Amino acid sequence: MDVIEKEKLLNILEDRFHSHIYRHEKVVWEDVLAIIRENDEILTTLYKMEETGGEPDVIAIDDNQSLAFIDCVKESPIGRRSVCYDEAALQSRKKYKPDNSAIQMAADIGVSLLTEREYHFLQEVEAVDEKTSSWLHTPSEIRQLGGAIFGDRRYERVFVYHNGADSYYKVRGFRGIIYLKN
Repeated sequence: MDVIEKEKLLNILEDRFHSHIYRHEKVVWEDVLAIIRENDEILTTLYKMEETGGEPDVIAIDDNQSLAFIDCVKESPIGRRSVCYDEAALQSRKKYKPDNSAIQMAADIGVSLLTEREYHFLQEVEAVDEKTSSWLHTPSEIRQLGGAIFGDRRYERVFVYHNGADSYYKVRGFRGIIYLKN
């Protein structure tokens, strides 16, 4: 990413930050910008989040004790859909394999999948996934049994449910998170 791309991305992030102040009411953009400028890895991750359609924005978690960039796009990021849960699930498919898995794509981007708690928190801040669904970080005891969990919002309520980890759907992707202050 060259200097022009960096500045363009920072302008997008700043505009989004100011346009959605309810996501981080007590946070100051200059503080966020200072953290980003200190760490090129964060900026690279934000660039990849943006490029895959995530529209990352700052979310203040636990009364500003934690700050994170989370994919805030209305529906699951379009550049991260039609993926199964992880590499083991991808390899277990005998035919009609998707191109990738949520866990591998998240690692490539530099984010983690949202946990159930983080997903519910995001849904309290803003209604998302009303037409799509997003894979969530799955506890190992569920994954060891072949399953994985996902979330969505229907009927003005958030649902977390399960599926075989090897399943994939055109409207299921994943949302990422990267912590700035924890």
